[in-house]
Amino acid sequence: MILLDANIFLRALTITDDPELERMCGIGSELFRDIEAGEVEAMVSEAVLAEVAFVLTARAHYGLPVAEAAGMLAGLVQLRSLRVNDRQMVLHALALWSDRPKLGFVDALTATQARRLNVDLATFDSDFEGIEGIRHWPGSSGER
Repeated sequence: MILLDANIFLRALTITDDPELERMCGIGSELFRDIEAGEVEAMVSEAVLAEVAFVLTARAHYGLPVAEAAGMLAGLVQLRSLRVNDRQMVLHALALWSDRPKLGFVDALTATQARRLNVDLATFDSDFEGIEGIRHWPGSSGER
């Protein structure tokens, strides 16, 4: 079992002209092919996925559209030999993020977790407004 860092995802998901980064892209892509084939078991944290989501969509980095980045990540998260603490929660969060790009992936994870646990969400962030199944804690943004 190996634990994957964000740069492994980024190298596997992106293309570059830089020879050293290109070498890393090949290694990252090969690792994910081995994971997909079941030859390697790996795991990833939600924190690493959040970092990858940010870097893929940030204008200062790759500037990908949210739907494209979410789709790329969902494809990898669904690999059977890649362990994710709560795969279904991450996949639901990726779908929510894709539907509401302004929300951001970390907030999509937060909303998905609040909905799944059936708890109130304490936030002053108006981006959570109107998300089905989200109950706002009295005194936070939903009750202003």
